[in-house]
Amino acid sequence: MREPTAVAADCDFEDLDISWLRRKEGVKWRRVGRDVLPAWIADMDFPVAEPISAAIAETVGRGDLGYPTWSNWMGASPLAEPFTRRMAELYHWRPRPEWVRNFGDVVQAIQVVLQLTTRPGDAIALHTPNYPPILKSITMMGRRVLPSPLERSGDGWAFDPDRLEREVAGAGCRTLIVVNPHNPTGRVYTTAELEALAGIAARNDMLVIADEIFADLAYPPHRHVPLASLGPDIAARTVTLTSATKAFNIAGLRCAVAHVGPAGLREALDGRPPDYFGIVDVLGVEATRAAWDEGGPWLAALMDHLAANRDLVAGALAARAPGIGYRPPQATHLAWLDCRSLGTATDPGVFFREKAKVELSSGESYGPGGTGFARLNFATSASILSEILNRMAEAVADER
Repeated sequence: MREPTAVAADCDFEDLDISWLRRKEGVKWRRVGRDVLPAWIADMDFPVAEPISAAIAETVGRGDLGYPTWSNWMGASPLAEPFTRRMAELYHWRPRPEWVRNFGDVVQAIQVVLQLTTRPGDAIALHTPNYPPILKSITMMGRRVLPSPLERSGDGWAFDPDRLEREVAGAGCRTLIVVNPHNPTGRVYTTAELEALAGIAARNDMLVIADEIFADLAYPPHRHVPLASLGPDIAARTVTLTSATKAFNIAGLRCAVAHVGPAGLREALDGRPPDYFGIVDVLGVEATRAAWDEGGPWLAALMDHLAANRDLVAGALAARAPGIGYRPPQATHLAWLDCRSLGTATDPGVFFREKAKVELSSGESYGPGGTGFARLNFATSASILSEILNRMAEAVADER
């Protein structure tokens, strides 16, 4: 492991050139027209953190792009030790290194787990609205979504555990997906809420898939608690999924970690041919190691910037577009906007694309509870975000 890198100029999240952003090959800026500002997919607009850039350059410089020493199910995961160390240091949880497996990304891992543990027609419970690729994976695999609605509660969002348990029992549902921190609402579940979910899982003998990819992006005083950290019973029935890709903006490197609690599932995974589910690549592993081992200062600076942008969204909407409901997220760089009172004739995503030249994620794609909402990604410079919000406010004003 290299020596940690000090905070340097790469932590200047305000110095963004739109011409540079538009030259990038990523889908966020490529998919939209040159007159449109994108605030949809969860990529950030910032350059790669210096420790990650250095790790990639070092790997390429030594010509180390041959076959790696690992594959998904043969030998130890190259990320088992960095993952378990990070969980212990940040979240006071000590995972089992021998339970760690690798995947290309979190959605792929969810698909593999569903393939190995469920059958077509089975119900999969999860909170809704929810991340569209997860919902699409369930339906395209012939399973059915059992929604547990997240409802407005005070300044945030909450679910009804009694209702969830009744519906789980009634449907004979044996699989629960928990996205925490939640996408798209930004909710960070409390220990009490997680204990309620763990109890439901235990009483109904459920497998739990815990997508915790946004764990590093929780704003104080909110703190992420890994579901599997609550005790040995829930750990033994939970597949914990995470990745450095969201917090460190490296989704294109396709590298995720699964801590597989159920023994039968580990056996099923290990019983497949070594490359059956693909293997993580060298650069993805090196970038993840660098992010987790050396990226702390960069991440701390990022969180300060995102917190300021989160407040910028709140202030701008309250002052100029109060008809848009907004509860600042407890985690993530995503704002879940309630546009139902605007009275637009079209979906909010379509409305803001056509009238404001701003690309948001349409709430309808997030399943039950998403109609009338839109998701805004505020991980950009304050100046670009201000222009996005200004365009949206003007579009709303013109519609009155």
